[in-house]
Amino acid sequence: MNELLKQIEMCIEFGKVNNGSPYPPNMKGQDGADELTKKALDEGIFPGEVLNDALIPGMDKVGQKFSENRIFVPQMLMSAKAMNAAMQHIKPFFQSGAVKRKGTFIIGTVAGDLHDIGKNLVAMMIEGAGWEVIDLGVDVKSEQFIEAVKENPHCAVGLSALLTTTMVNMEKIVQDIKAFSNHVKVLIGGAPVNTEYCKKIGADHYSPDPQGAVAFLNNLSTV
Repeated sequence: MNELLKQIEMCIEFGKVNNGSPYPPNMKGQDGADELTKKALDEGIFPGEVLNDALIPGMDKVGQKFSENRIFVPQMLMSAKAMNAAMQHIKPFFQSGAVKRKGTFIIGTVAGDLHDIGKNLVAMMIEGAGWEVIDLGVDVKSEQFIEAVKENPHCAVGLSALLTTTMVNMEKIVQDIKAFSNHVKVLIGGAPVNTEYCKKIGADHYSPDPQGAVAFLNNLSTV
């Protein structure tokens, strides 16, 4: 593999955003994902290669470490920031059609719930896995999800909730989305929910961590 791509992958894995970033300490003063991605593109490396051979493998490693409790939310957020910095250079190629997305994923925290850290982590991981992510934010009602599904008919949808009091809203939103289109795959996540609850409300998948959501979506994209 190109040495530059290996360096970018390492920046994603360890959360090195750019040259000015002091984190991680052992990479202080070195170029980060921002500069190295620009350099790779300037040197003629195809943007799809940067995505598939550096960004996605880097985020895969981050997700694996997180699911094994080898890293925690702060480290994961730094990796997500590094990935975002790199993606700013890649996004124009998505818009031009030079690089293809795996699919579209709509995500939001359900009505009545304002928590977004978990949602943001999942969104960043899924974007880093090559999907277009439409983040509807927090306190999102059924109508907003359905409107987004109308605009993106082949999408998958992710619902997040952190409060037990908003689980009932999650159930209603799942039912409303399924009533609108039973073909749309709905993923759920958040502290109070589990696989049993997922089955009870008619959702298609529950994941306790971002890596599980990525794996489910990647499986969909190959079906």
